[in-house]
Amino acid sequence: MRRRKTTVAGIACGVLCAACVLAYLTSVRGEADAARAEALARYGGEQVEVCVARRDVAAGEKLDAAAVETKLWVADLLPADAVRAAGDVVGRMATSSILAGEVLSLKRFGEVSTSIDVPAGFAALSVPAKTVQAVGGALAPGSRADLYASGDTSTTAVARDVLVLATSAGGADGTVTADVTWVTVAVEPESVQEVIAASRKAELYFALPASGDAAGGGGAAGLALGSTVGSDASREGSR
Repeated sequence: MRRRKTTVAGIACGVLCAACVLAYLTSVRGEADAARAEALARYGGEQVEVCVARRDVAAGEKLDAAAVETKLWVADLLPADAVRAAGDVVGRMATSSILAGEVLSLKRFGEVSTSIDVPAGFAALSVPAKTVQAVGGALAPGSRADLYASGDTSTTAVARDVLVLATSAGGADGTVTADVTWVTVAVEPESVQEVIAASRKAELYFALPASGDAAGGGGAAGLALGSTVGSDASREGSR
């Protein structure tokens, strides 16, 4: 009988403690919300509920629900196209970096233009290249670079004066928004297979020549990669 009373008393104490903790947390949160509302009201203007990033979100990352929370914000201080409902952006890919605590804007999830202006007589080919292989991310649409294939025992020039059409980290204006993972270049159709084969057998590296040193001299829209590969092979054979 005494043991039963002790058990009941213990359960009652546990429930009471849990209720006290819950009441305290609710009070603290209420005070925090009140303080935030007061601070926001101090700036004047209508307050609206918007979506805010809980953590940093990298460009190219799909936004998950756990990375979004809603907060009150002064309407006059909101960015254009502020997100009001999490469902509008959850599952979408961020096209630029988002910082923790930042009000989410639809502009951060804008459609990325996939149109590429391919010079006549050439084909657009994307090759894998990390930031370090793309001159530290300095490559941008319109750049001209030399392309090398580096393996375990040798490095070979694949093409020179290659026209860069796009990169995974740059827009049409060359603005860098993330690490490079691929680079799209202009190649002659008959050279596509050779470049792909080189990229499968070795890692490709881009090199930016000094201004005015480009083989093309600003004339053609791109260099015939097939002839370049052939000439490099001939030089290797003559040695």
